[in-house]
Amino acid sequence: MSSCAGVQSALDPAGSEADAVATLFWVMVAGGGLIWLLVVGLVIYASRLQKAPVSESTAGKVILFGGGIFPIVVLTALLAYAVWLMPAMRPWFGGEGEGLRRIEITGEQFWWRVRYLDASGAVLHEAANEVHMPVGERVLFLLKAKDVIHSFWIPSIGGKMDAIPGRTNELQLEATKPGSYRGICAEFCGTSHALMAFTVQAMEAEEFDRWLASAGPRQTAAADVTGAHPGLSLFLQNGCSACHTIDGTPAQGEIGPNLSAFGTRPTIAAGTLANTTDNLVRFIQYPDAIKPGVRMPGFSMLPRDEVTAIAAYLKGLE
Repeated sequence: MSSCAGVQSALDPAGSEADAVATLFWVMVAGGGLIWLLVVGLVIYASRLQKAPVSESTAGKVILFGGGIFPIVVLTALLAYAVWLMPAMRPWFGGEGEGLRRIEITGEQFWWRVRYLDASGAVLHEAANEVHMPVGERVLFLLKAKDVIHSFWIPSIGGKMDAIPGRTNELQLEATKPGSYRGICAEFCGTSHALMAFTVQAMEAEEFDRWLASAGPRQTAAADVTGAHPGLSLFLQNGCSACHTIDGTPAQGEIGPNLSAFGTRPTIAAGTLANTTDNLVRFIQYPDAIKPGVRMPGFSMLPRDEVTAIAAYLKGLE
């Protein structure tokens, strides 16, 4: 795959904002290329074709027009075009986000908490490291950070914006093509900064509505898990529920990622590994070896068959 295409390329736009960024890039490349060709042409002319010396008056005119007027005209035109495109690259309708779908994104070391909100701000669904959004509709992302500054960026859909502790930044994005895309943290935030990715599923609006309706929190079950999957019993016995939530179970921890429907996620550890049982076993036992600086404790003391049972249970969550 070429460097100008793919699930993480700003030059292969799948959003209206990314399309404006790509347009500006290609215009700048074309403008720069024309200037380069002109300069190279003048150098070749002066060094190869023009044998006779030029007068002082001619030299002064070349300096004035070539070194002064021409760059000013070209750069002013490019700047004016960039300013004209700015509203499309970063829509900002201060206070006019009413009526838009709202998704709250919180950056944490080193993963993303994703909450889908209703008009009143109530949480409809919570997930981690995976964002679903409708195609053809502008979405209001409410960006927050729990620990340090992070930067939320989906190159194929739009520009990036910082998530800063203690405040909420607003970013509006509109996907134009269905598909799966890759988002990243674009601000150095610690040891595993490079291992803090997330997936974006852009889907038709009707499909998104059906997904959100089916993904809502399930009724919390009673504390008695007799007869439940052995992996769930081990999950609860070993304290995993102190940090993680699984809808419909007694596991209601809020420190770490929500693991409801974990089996449907394509990756684990914020895009670090493919979501397979073997990789999940490795991550449960040695998380810091896979993702340095991660705050999840390792469970290498557990027998492997118990860890495998927990992994199998999590993989079955849909």
